[in-house]
Amino acid sequence: LGQAAQQGFLLQNIHLVARWLGTLEKMVEQHSLGSHADYRVFMSAEPAPSPEAHIGLLENAIKITSEPPTGMYANLHKALDLFTQDTLEMCSKEIEFKSILFALCYFHAAVAERRKFGAQGWNRPYPFNNSDLTISINVLYNYLEANPKVPWDDLRYLFGEIMYGGHITDDWDRRLCRTYLSEYIHEEMLKGEVSLAPGFLVPPNLDYKGYHAYIDDSLPPESPYLYGLHPNAEIGFLTVTSDRLFRTVLEMQPKESDAGGGAGVSREEKAILDEIIERLPEPFSLAEIMAKAVDKTPYVVVAFQECERMNTLTHEIRRSLTELDLGLKGELTITSDMEELANALFYDSVPEPWMRHAYPSLLSLGAWYADLLLRIRELEVWTTDFVLPATVWLGGFFNPQSFLTAIMQSVARKNQWPLDKMCLSVEVTKKNREDVTAPPREGSYVHGLFMEGARWDVPAGVIADARLKELTPMMPVIFIRAIPVDRMDTKNVYECPVYKTRMRGPTYVWTFNLKTKEKPAKWVLAAVALLLQI
Repeated sequence: LGQAAQQGFLLQNIHLVARWLGTLEKMVEQHSLGSHADYRVFMSAEPAPSPEAHIGLLENAIKITSEPPTGMYANLHKALDLFTQDTLEMCSKEIEFKSILFALCYFHAAVAERRKFGAQGWNRPYPFNNSDLTISINVLYNYLEANPKVPWDDLRYLFGEIMYGGHITDDWDRRLCRTYLSEYIHEEMLKGEVSLAPGFLVPPNLDYKGYHAYIDDSLPPESPYLYGLHPNAEIGFLTVTSDRLFRTVLEMQPKESDAGGGAGVSREEKAILDEIIERLPEPFSLAEIMAKAVDKTPYVVVAFQECERMNTLTHEIRRSLTELDLGLKGELTITSDMEELANALFYDSVPEPWMRHAYPSLLSLGAWYADLLLRIRELEVWTTDFVLPATVWLGGFFNPQSFLTAIMQSVARKNQWPLDKMCLSVEVTKKNREDVTAPPREGSYVHGLFMEGARWDVPAGVIADARLKELTPMMPVIFIRAIPVDRMDTKNVYECPVYKTRMRGPTYVWTFNLKTKEKPAKWVLAAVALLLQI
């Protein structure tokens, strides 16, 4: 460092020498005294793992942050900047190499920028980075040089399952990655007939500067269409961002508390507490329910399990609110758990202890509690005589999978078919909930599903492009029945994932095969899914 100080320059990766930082700080301070007027110390740093791990050197420094590019235009230029004219000329199959390289740059930019759309972009966030692209180009060069013909399938597998797919842990995200590559990289691209986005074709054979110029001149304006998504995806993303901002602002506001309330609890929370307890129904009598059920069918078992879980949830709600009420009256000492519960009531959010016993939900407390009372009402009606409702609210279950499995079990017992050789057949009807007056002879009608990323064209009976600003249109009643696997129709269908909430990912329920006149790949890129709650 002394020699560096005399020369007036130092480049140091401080994340590599964390233990030496104290010594470094003293040395920098020592050598800065009486140093040359142009003496500067340059450092690169990564974000600290925790606030306690702050670095004194950086607190006193002028900081320049290197932000990742945003938007397809910046991401595509940056991806291309990883290479040079020499890179473009290094392969003997120059035309094939250049076309695939540009398509991979676009693919890299698309998968990186798609993260901004949240769960509609990727079910889980992944750390895609520049080395994924540079290593993929090295693999591309090696494979083109080693094979007389372009091994399209091998290349797509290597890029989609290993280079980029190595980061991916969700099966639906893996399908998305594969679909991007199957749409971008195939033999027709050499004829200039492949569109990377609407109005943006794979470029002709150009030099390095020509490719940058092609991006400047031909890339359409920034929109979700560039990633295969519908413009509604951006509306949804911006809405979620705005909600988070306003919630943060709300949580920063001081709470007005009673002078004698203690623990910063206001009259408002007391009123909410009283209202919730007053409207909370009594728990289900599980003994009575089992006594009424003479025949223990799969549906009866599902109903019983749902009542059990509902009792657990309502017991926790009643226990925690009663405890908080006693604390507010001064009969119990206010604990940290009580304070957190009071804060949740104040900010209209579902308390964490309740969520542990509940089902995934993104609703605010008021909407969540109204939804809970509806669920309890549905169970009360169902367990009165155990007659399957004319149409079942699939989203009203703690465990929707158990009801869908019960449909298969009922048909399997009736026809003496093996359960592992069966699957669910999904038929979207043209009826609304009010139009259905009786359950089907076999299977079940279900309602309360919403489509995100597209809409259901009722007259045509197929998936269609979403209408602008209709983010999650409601589906008609769906008829679900069990059939042998070999009778499943797999032509002109899109394998549509069903999730409990917009969070997707861990809330996956089932896969419904929905009819489509367009290529299923379109709906894969558009992240089309069915949701049980919005």
